[in-house]
Amino acid sequence: MNTKKLVYTAAFLALGILFPMIFHFLGLPGQVLLPMHVPIFLGALTLGPISGLIIGILTPILSSLLTGMPPMVPMVPIMVFELAAYGFFAGLLYEKYPKNVFVPLIGAMVIGRIVAGIAAYIVFNMFNMEKINILTYIGSSFVKGIPGIIMILVLVPLLYKWMPTEVKNS
Repeated sequence: MNTKKLVYTAAFLALGILFPMIFHFLGLPGQVLLPMHVPIFLGALTLGPISGLIIGILTPILSSLLTGMPPMVPMVPIMVFELAAYGFFAGLLYEKYPKNVFVPLIGAMVIGRIVAGIAAYIVFNMFNMEKINILTYIGSSFVKGIPGIIMILVLVPLLYKWMPTEVKNS
């Protein structure tokens, strides 16, 4: 990874911490609008699957350590896997389908939520929390996140389109 790509990766990571803080400050529901997801998807589309993976792994960990959001247990381990999948697969799918940002966004959202369901099942069992049904968890995360999913499908393509070419070619 070159220096420019590393700097942009760090910038998207910082935005992944900042966006949820702004949403919470404004009283907007982060668990519904999913502000942390926007920089991860943008970073993945812009910088590729490895940077997307790194941003997805580090964002929830650093956000939790710096702001207390999301809660370390049980959400951080679940979100690490979910957001890592978003970042990796959005970047990978965009490399395969570069003419349409919706294919990588939707594909990564589906894969990420499946990964989150599996991770939640494992984490809840590890910490002797209530038993969950993976399919119910995945379904409810889709339903609860509909406003955020819509926001991502509108905002990410617009922001990506307006992003400077220099960032896209790093």
